Amino acid sequence: MTDRWAALVAALDLESKVRLLTGASLWALPAEPRLGLHPVVASDGPQGVRGTGEVPGQTGLLAPAPSAVGATWDPAVAERLGRLFAAEAHRKGVDVVLAPAVNLQRTPVAGRHFEYLSEDPLLTGTLGAALVRGLQEAGVAACLKHFVANDSETGRTRYRARIDARTLREVYLAPFEQILAQAGPWSVMGAYSGVDDGIESAPMLEHRRLLRDVLKGEWSYDGVVISDWAATRSTAASANAGLDLVMPGPDGPWGARLVDAVRRGEVDEAVVDDKVLRLMRLAARVGRLTRPWAPGEERPPLPGRPVPPPPGEEDFAVLRDTAARATVLLRNEGGLLPLDARRLTSVALIGPNAVQPYLQGGGSAYVPAVRTVTFEEGLRAALPGHVGLTVHRGGSSRRRAPFIDPSRTSSPDLAAAGVRAEYLDAAGVPLGTEVRRTGDWGGFGSFPPGTHRVVLRTRITLAEPGTHLLEFGCSGRFRVELDGETVHSGQHDRGVELILESSHSHPETHRHPVSVGTEPRHLDLTMDLCVVDADGYGRFVTAQLRHLPPGPSAAEEITEAVAAARRADVAVVVVGTNEETESEGWDRPDLRLTPQQDELVRAVAAAQPRTVVVVNAGAPVLLPWAAEVPSLLWAWLPGQEAGHALADVLLGRAEPAGRLPWTLPARAEDVPVPDAVPVDGIVDYTDGLHIGYRGHDRAGTTPAFPFGHGLGWTRWSYDRAEALRTLVRADDASPAGADGPALAVTLTNTGPRAGREVVQVYAEAPDDGIDRPVRALAGFTCVSVPAGGTATAAVTVPLRAFQVWDEQTAGWRARTGRHRLRIGRSSRDLRPTPRAG
Repeated sequence: MTDRWAALVAALDLESKVRLLTGASLWALPAEPRLGLHPVVASDGPQGVRGTGEVPGQTGLLAPAPSAVGATWDPAVAERLGRLFAAEAHRKGVDVVLAPAVNLQRTPVAGRHFEYLSEDPLLTGTLGAALVRGLQEAGVAACLKHFVANDSETGRTRYRARIDARTLREVYLAPFEQILAQAGPWSVMGAYSGVDDGIESAPMLEHRRLLRDVLKGEWSYDGVVISDWAATRSTAASANAGLDLVMPGPDGPWGARLVDAVRRGEVDEAVVDDKVLRLMRLAARVGRLTRPWAPGEERPPLPGRPVPPPPGEEDFAVLRDTAARATVLLRNEGGLLPLDARRLTSVALIGPNAVQPYLQGGGSAYVPAVRTVTFEEGLRAALPGHVGLTVHRGGSSRRRAPFIDPSRTSSPDLAAAGVRAEYLDAAGVPLGTEVRRTGDWGGFGSFPPGTHRVVLRTRITLAEPGTHLLEFGCSGRFRVELDGETVHSGQHDRGVELILESSHSHPETHRHPVSVGTEPRHLDLTMDLCVVDADGYGRFVTAQLRHLPPGPSAAEEITEAVAAARRADVAVVVVGTNEETESEGWDRPDLRLTPQQDELVRAVAAAQPRTVVVVNAGAPVLLPWAAEVPSLLWAWLPGQEAGHALADVLLGRAEPAGRLPWTLPARAEDVPVPDAVPVDGIVDYTDGLHIGYRGHDRAGTTPAFPFGHGLGWTRWSYDRAEALRTLVRADDASPAGADGPALAVTLTNTGPRAGREVVQVYAEAPDDGIDRPVRALAGFTCVSVPAGGTATAAVTVPLRAFQVWDEQTAGWRARTGRHRLRIGRSSRDLRPTPRAG
């Protein structure tokens, strides 16, 4: 087959072959009848399958965020989600899902922390491989990303990660290597950032050692290396390094420039041929390669691929179960949870995230959900009719005002409410007008061809006495006038960089207070915006008109919430993050919740001894009041079934069986890597092997809750352990994913309810003078046991747990000496388990 494909490729002219190596559009690859190549379509992940945007108003299934999937510690759950994503891809005509994201959670402030599975390489690799299997067994390509060490967002398109060879191999390359060995993903995405591994320092897409020598050479990867969108900045350097496909298209640095580079001898034509063959292999795997056809001839039919029915209750049940199982019960003093609905008469649901839950992170992972179930809706549906539910915000947690109510705006010269847009060409000639009832013109591109400027005009009416806050946000070149006075302007049109840094959706804003007396005030607003040209992302403008009317202060809202909590049988307080905080494009400045959220929790807990606090966040936040509340749940960014899943957990219909896939620090100063801000363009990985919990172990700090922690509904005794298969010596040549010793751990559910336990095994290497973590996760498995029951869990430890990367020989070497395997419920809760016999 490969020989036949090679002959077809050899018959193509150079220009035709090179044309195939850049996308035909934002999401689709080019077709080539002479190769039998049909368009292959990609879509963003990893919290769902977003689609290509070609179907107006298209929605989709919204799964829990990847960090929640990491909290399940269950490959079966991850594989099931992969199958769900594959069905969604089939519905949307998508062949490649840009997931899973298997970068590591090196710093808790990373903007895309929620998109990653864990801070641990083994947990990430195991769950990532399961997701890939679920997708690809259904004929949809996974795209493993972002290769490699793209672990923060600050300056992400420019910085170099400086990592020593051993750390790179044992930590950051490890999940990629494991997933490639165990699941064989059909595509890999190269990152925006670069790597300095001590031998070569280059942007990732130009890094020959990592792409060509390691990925394609040493690991024998036969799939396609895809650029992150708009990440390719060179021609010959990226082509020779091992990049196969530039996205998006049709423009980019290859095309005619790559043709010229081949003809000048800078790139061998055989390199181009290899890239085309890889694309054909990808197309064949996803059912988009047929026999060749001649121009004008009818296209051969594609292999039949049944389109699943629209998403329904069965799909929703999978997402609901995943979100519930991912929920982590961090604390449950006095056994407050689960709640007995029969003994309740009233529940107070409190908190900014109770009113407005945060269901998914911001950025390219965003999926317009087919439906969403809020925490209030879920509880109302689950509670018996005799139980009253009241809802109280307890103060806003947002730093920005909400988008303006359209009823406060009126289009000039028209009776309709809204904002009027006038479209002008470069000479100022009008091309058309439109009125939209919204203050959100973020990434707006629905204007006539030739539009150079978009001028927004509206009259704002502010009626309530008091101080109103108007807030304006724009990107690129713009001018904002209020009653003829310029109040905000910008001259920074950075083109596609506005997309890559997410400032097109999260622009800096200008705040403008307006005092209103007894009579309403009318203000005329003009926002004059130059169109931004963002290459393959298209042309757009961004404008945000926000408004906060006078209203109760945060202190007044907290007082109201406390009174409601005191009257109720139980208070459920939901705090957390939002789209201002956790998103692609920027890192968080710190780990704190907003001060009013901390104040709210403390005040409610002081007034109501039966208080459950729920944290609605994908990444760690500081919980200075954790020891002051009886029950504490971590609910993640739970996706569309959020409300049903939380109700299932609170009322005991489902067990919060999650375990933390990262460490929750007690204090900001304890975080091993507090930020990843580049210094002179370099992010130095000075923490080495000691990522996450390993860094806490090395420093001797006590986290609020350790890696692997989670209580569930029951109690466990670890009775004994025995070796099913022992290891005398690890072979130096053992590949990633090769099995080592196996342990049988017998445990008993000593509590009153059935439960699910995650049995964790940690390896402690011999003290042989080589730098090592205090301990590292070496294996894990899940087991379900009825109340009072006993089960034996088998845990296999990979051989790689007993190897180190030898920088002198540039290869893996077995670590000699006596290794100790510790069994427990978390990295800090290690059980003395007597051996059998």
